[in-house]
Order: sequence, then structure tokens, then C-alpha cells
Amino acid sequence: MTTALGQFQQAFAQALFAPQTPESPQSADLKALVMQPAFAVYRNTVMKACIDALEANFPAVLRLVGNDWFRAAAALYVTTEGPRDARLLHYGEGFAGFLRDFPPAAELVYLPGVSQLDTLWRASHTAPDAHAVDAAWLAGHTPEQITELALRPHPAARWAWFEDQPIYTIWDSNRRHTATPDPLRWEGEGALLTRPHDTVIWQQLSRAGCALLDACTRGVPLAEAADRALKAEPQADIASTFAALLQAGALVADGMWPPPSAKVAP
Repeated sequence: MTTALGQFQQAFAQALFAPQTPESPQSADLKALVMQPAFAVYRNTVMKACIDALEANFPAVLRLVGNDWFRAAAALYVTTEGPRDARLLHYGEGFAGFLRDFPPAAELVYLPGVSQLDTLWRASHTAPDAHAVDAAWLAGHTPEQITELALRPHPAARWAWFEDQPIYTIWDSNRRHTATPDPLRWEGEGALLTRPHDTVIWQQLSRAGCALLDACTRGVPLAEAADRALKAEPQADIASTFAALLQAGALVADGMWPPPSAKVAP
């Protein structure tokens, strides 16, 4: 690709989302193209594809605000941030931030967090496969060995803590199309999404659980990770928290073979 061709293609792509043609060395040629009726049809087709992708990528947000509100907001988002990846399943990485600064959503303080969990669901869905640590594999180690293990989050594990907001409860009910609890306890919640097998699963996660996974990301031994989790939530039951992470398939061990609980063929 020549530099001139690359500049033209970049300007053409920008013109699809911008109301006016950006200045460029090819601006005269590009303006001629933009003025053609067919370009408006093409622009509308691209815009609709992007809005449809956002609608599919953020089902919990869509259910909360309704179709008309969502598509109007999505249309504005598309003009500020077009797709960077041809796979539109990945489109909308900045949508949570957009909603946080979107004036019509000012009173919907939970909406960016819900959007973030929709984004994490897609990240978990498309992450690489890996064999998760389970209780059977762990049972082959002494207590001393376990404390020195440097387990890491599963490639598909995603988690987040939301201070002072019941984001997980709101997201979960709208993702499953069930009623949100009434009354809703307005307090901080955490969320864990994993995909140990074929399907993304999710559950509520304590502050200690989030802190433990944060520590495991840094590759520290389990004993140190547990200490960090207790500092984040002094009253936490670390044994129960760790067991929940194991059951969710949220942890892996480097160089682990055979896979946990796997039977090696003779």
C-alpha cells in the first residue's frame, strides 16, 4: 500500500462517520465521492451495521434503556469511535466510558457499570481455552506447597468490583431477563465471569475475591495473595473465597500437566 493510497483510505473511512470530509491531500477527490447519492446509502449501511453490533454486544444495557434510547445513543457513539476491528463482536470497548459522560444517562449511574459487564462477557467468550485448576489437582499438594503456588487467573476469567453500586445484581437480572430484586440493596458488589468449558458463566464475587485475583495476576504465591485479599476485606473467609474461585474455574497453574482431573490414556 502506498502512502497516498493509505491516506486516502483513512480519509474515506473517516468520512463515513464524520458529517464533513476531513482535510487531506485527497480532499478534492474525496469530496466528489461524498457528494454522490450512493455514498450516503453506503454511509447509512455502515452506521446501521455498527449500531446493530452495539445492540447485540450490550444486551443488558439495551434491556434497561429500551430500543429507541439505545439506538439514539449508539448512533452518537459510532460518530465518535468507529470500529477498529472487522470482527464487530469486539466493537464497543469504549462504550462504558461514553455512557459515563453522556448527559442523557447522568441519572442512570449504574449504566456504565452494566455496560462494562457486557464488555467483560464478550472478552470471556472470546478468550483462549485453558485447563482450570480444580480441587482434585490441588489435593495432590501438601499445605506448604499450596501456599507457595503461584496460580494465575484463567485466560477467560474477568472480574470487577463496583464500589457502592449493586451493578452485578442489575446486570445479572437484565442479562437473564428476570425481575430486579425489589427493594434493591444499594451497596458495592463484585462480579466474576469465567469460561472453564464451552459457556460463559458468572457469579457474584466479594471484594476479597477480586483482590485475590488481582494478586494472582501479579504472579505472587497464594499465601501473599490471601494476605492481600484480607487487607481488602478483613472479615472475609479466605478458604470459602478460594473454594469459590476453584469451583468457578477461575485459576490455572503454569506448566500444569496432565490437566486437572484428567485421565491419561494408557
